[in-house]
Amino acid sequence: MQQGTRPFDFGLKVDSARFEQVAENGYQVNPSRYISEAWTLFRAHAAECVAYTLVLFLITAVLSLFDMFGSLLLATVTTPLYAGFAVVALKNRQGAGFVFSDLFGGFGYLLPLLLAGLMMWLLVTIGMFLLVLPGIYLAVAYIFTVPLIVDYRMEFWQAMETSRKIITRNWFSLFGFVLLLAVINLGGALVFGIGLLVTIPLTAFAGVMAYCDIVGEHERM
Repeated sequence: MQQGTRPFDFGLKVDSARFEQVAENGYQVNPSRYISEAWTLFRAHAAECVAYTLVLFLITAVLSLFDMFGSLLLATVTTPLYAGFAVVALKNRQGAGFVFSDLFGGFGYLLPLLLAGLMMWLLVTIGMFLLVLPGIYLAVAYIFTVPLIVDYRMEFWQAMETSRKIITRNWFSLFGFVLLLAVINLGGALVFGIGLLVTIPLTAFAGVMAYCDIVGEHERM
């Protein structure tokens, strides 16, 4: 992860050669390994993860009161909050440890994350209106957008397009992975909703583990 980020920068234009090579060469998807690695990270820092997820719940509950406008707010305002899981997972993988305050580190990338959240919500919503399938395609195709912004400080549109191109190379396998994560969260919701305190950080971490395996994290912390 790069240091010294400024939250209201648009982000950086990054050399695309590395990412194009990933898309061209292809890759394998290993959901069981990603979930296992995510569980190890969560279990070691369960108290911090649960406390932070409670904060997310409270913010989500308030924004959900605003109908469709609330959906837009959820997609934009909460994107930096959910990015905190990517921040701590990437730092932990690179040997920087796990610090609770880092869960709020998504605000160090505020503008590109807000723009990405807004644009992804808009395009996926339009896609859902266009016979649903385009929306499902984009919802899966954009799952590496946040880690790319956090890890490479990439500007939002390049992050979205880079994620889309890489995931399109093996879309159906990653769709299965995303579906599995959705089932895990559904299971958490069925336990009186309390299980989501575990499954939300777990699945967020699993997505980052998939990103690290498929894309490869930045060399610098």
